[in-house]
Amino acid sequence: MPNTTNSPKGTLRSYLELCRASNLPTVWTNVLAAALLCRSANVAGSIDGTRVNSSGVVVAALLAAIALSLLYLGGMALNDVLDVEEDRVKKPGRPIPSGRISRAGAAAFTVALFISGLLILVAMSRPSAVGAGLLLVAVIYLYDRLHSRSWLTVLLMASCRFLVFIVTALAVAETYNHLVICAASVQFLYIVALTAIARWEKAAPRSFRIPPIPWMLAGISVVDGLLMAAFVSPLWLFAGLLGAAATRLLQTQVRGD
Repeated sequence: MPNTTNSPKGTLRSYLELCRASNLPTVWTNVLAAALLCRSANVAGSIDGTRVNSSGVVVAALLAAIALSLLYLGGMALNDVLDVEEDRVKKPGRPIPSGRISRAGAAAFTVALFISGLLILVAMSRPSAVGAGLLLVAVIYLYDRLHSRSWLTVLLMASCRFLVFIVTALAVAETYNHLVICAASVQFLYIVALTAIARWEKAAPRSFRIPPIPWMLAGISVVDGLLMAAFVSPLWLFAGLLGAAATRLLQTQVRGD
């Protein structure tokens, strides 16, 4: 991993590290999977009796991807804002404790990300998606606030990924189907496993020779690819693999764990 502890104060790299932006491809494959699964069950074919063309679905999916990316970045930034005292001891090289970004600046940036993501959902005129987006922000806050107090908060982390699928489906089709719920549930279980292993790794007396978490983070996209291959078309597996490769590549520039 590149050394970012000496990066100039307030640089773009510092903000990307604050938000763990290298994991964004996993959000994009989540959105792609949810949008395709809506289409595969003909749920996105009509909304309130009005036929929706493919271009409209694509635009809705792209807007959902942008909105959810902003909410994800906000959640990662909020994690550092709330964990700053612990990070001063355990992760002094993180952007806030290292002094590259002030805590107040990071907090303001976090609020801006959340508001921007929610405003995009509002602009899409999908009230149900806005409601789900607000629920997602609430769950993100609860996880970031409570994650150090109980291992049960792994369920909150997994719920965030579950809600990414729900928000996408509601933004694209204003409803969701059994395939979306199935895919969201699979990712829920995967994130529970990932988060549990991350906690175990953190408590281990020695570090692993090959850290598993960066690979498991990239694996989120592989899971999406397998789901799309199973329920839509085998060709979509390549989209998941591409997302995983992009995540691993970006992790060489900006840490995602």
